[in-house]
Amino acid sequence: MAKKDKNPNYKVIAENRRARHDYAIEEDLECGVMLMGSEVKSLRGGSANIAESYAAVENGELWLVNGYIAPYAQAKTWGHEERRRRKLLVSRKELARLWNATQRKGMTLVPLVLYFNDKGLVKLKIGIAKGKKVHDKRADEAKADWNRQKQRLLREKG
Repeated sequence: MAKKDKNPNYKVIAENRRARHDYAIEEDLECGVMLMGSEVKSLRGGSANIAESYAAVENGELWLVNGYIAPYAQAKTWGHEERRRRKLLVSRKELARLWNATQRKGMTLVPLVLYFNDKGLVKLKIGIAKGKKVHDKRADEAKADWNRQKQRLLREKG
C-alpha cells in the first residue's frame, strides 16, 4: 500500500519556538481565528509573528493579543491593523475550561503555531502553560545536553 502524500493545504505560517523553552506546556488546543480578507491574503504570503503574543479570556470571549500580521500591499484602502486583537473561536465548554485554568490554577495561554489546516482554514494552536523558573530551564538544558552527548557516543560506538 502506497504511503499517502502530505496534504498540500497544510502549511505552517508562524511558530513560537521560544514558548517551549519559557513555559511548561500542560496541554494544547486548536482554535479558529476571526480574520479580515487582507489578513488571510497576507498570511498566504507567510508574513506573521506570534512570538510576543498571548491569548486571554475577556468578557466570555477568547482573544489573541499582540499577534502580528504584516499589511497586505494590494489592500491599501480596506487593509487591516497589524497588531489588532483577533477573536479566537472555541466552544463554550473549552472556553470555560481555559478560563478556569487561567483564573484558578495561574496558568497562561501561549500561542504555539499559526497554520493553515488541511481544509485551508487558518488555525491557531494555543498551549495551556505554566511559566518555568530559571532552575527548571537549566535542568531542561542539562537534560537535552546529556541526550545529545548520549546520541553522539552511541554513533561513535556503532
